[in-house]
Amino acid sequence: MSVSSQLLIGMNRLFPLPVHPFNLANNGEMSYTEWQFQKGDQTIQFFLPFHSQEQMFRDKTVLDIGCGGGGKTCYYATYGSKKMIGIDIVPHYAEEGNAFAKEKGLADVVSFMTGDAARMIFEDNTFDTIIMNDAMEHVGEPEKTLEECFRVLKPGGHLYINFPPYYHPYGAHLSDAIGIPWVHALFSEQALIDAYKELVRDLPDGSDRISFRFDKRPDGSDTISYINRMTIKRFRRIQQGVTQPAVYQKEIPLRSQLQGLAQLPGFREFFVKMVVCVYQKR
Repeated sequence: MSVSSQLLIGMNRLFPLPVHPFNLANNGEMSYTEWQFQKGDQTIQFFLPFHSQEQMFRDKTVLDIGCGGGGKTCYYATYGSKKMIGIDIVPHYAEEGNAFAKEKGLADVVSFMTGDAARMIFEDNTFDTIIMNDAMEHVGEPEKTLEECFRVLKPGGHLYINFPPYYHPYGAHLSDAIGIPWVHALFSEQALIDAYKELVRDLPDGSDRISFRFDKRPDGSDTISYINRMTIKRFRRIQQGVTQPAVYQKEIPLRSQLQGLAQLPGFREFFVKMVVCVYQKR
């Protein structure tokens, strides 16, 4: 292990870990899917200045992209959706989501499937609402994913997007084991990978976490494959190629006291907690 990885592990002892669903599940406190269900309302709050829950979901055919275990998908369905479909590229999430929907009495409305959001099997003009909560920073082909969203969205329908930008304090998505804020701005990718592997090695699901987060480059070196490093700047550049109108946009600071820093060039990427955008298909 490199000196920088050892330094990272040493520093990590000084920082408490944020609450993370993987750790809650390991401790027997709550499943990942149940945690998502309980956090569903927090996601909707980002869009309430523009639309109410009923406007987003009531009597709507809804697609939830990057649904994970499906807890939030099921929560959205409690607002009276006509049909709700969750899609995620991780195979076991579909099984978990369908079991959870049955547990919550929502199996007649909610269903889950495995698929790539950049290559969806749905027909054109299928959905009234599409929601991408914490998904834009994960998809491998964001431009193609947006194209697919507008293809399967009905005219007049809305696409709701929210995501934490890459330089969010925990934008590396390693906070289940590394509690140092902005650690990915302080250490190299290889140091992050080596330290994370060491920190989760002896956990019951340690090997699952490692395979979930990392992959190999063609040259055999490790890379963090779970995220696409979506910054605010990159997302705004992608938006320039979108022909549909953005009808609501907001950048939410880490805290209200940091609003000024979140608007300054050079600081903005580090002090924005969430990028929020709503599109409407013409």
